[in-house]
Amino acid sequence: MLDLVLETDPEWESSGTDWAVVADRAVRAAVSASAFPQLLATERLVELSMSLATDDDVHTLNEQWRGKDKPTNVLSFPMTDADELDAEPSSSLPLMLGDIILAHGVCTREADDKGIAFADHAQHLMVHGTLHLLGYDHLEDEQAEAMEALERQALAGLGIADPYRAEA
Repeated sequence: MLDLVLETDPEWESSGTDWAVVADRAVRAAVSASAFPQLLATERLVELSMSLATDDDVHTLNEQWRGKDKPTNVLSFPMTDADELDAEPSSSLPLMLGDIILAHGVCTREADDKGIAFADHAQHLMVHGTLHLLGYDHLEDEQAEAMEALERQALAGLGIADPYRAEA
């Protein structure tokens, strides 16, 4: 059973979008596309938190945890590793995947620059962040290609166009 704890800053709420529904769909699409779709079918509680925050909030976290003095579009803080994701639960305690934080202003500017809907771009970043919680990364070219393929698959299931198509 998947439980998403969502915190939304008023900047996000002003869009009129039901972010709880959007975030839940994005997280489920990412998990389904990953190597761990069984996490959606387990009786064990699988939990993650997502914060739709301001650029200032993300700037502070990015500087504190990554040493980068600027906001970024999305941050992910995994709390588990691949062995735990794939293993049979050894307890009835929830499996805590981790935290995802998105920056409103950065996301808005990126969506505008790409000429895409803000909600679609935010969903892409939610999928991206969820895949990071599931152990995927893009530090090496091969890793990036594999992660982008999973993102494309998840986003296609949400009816969102390939975000990498224009970059190719």
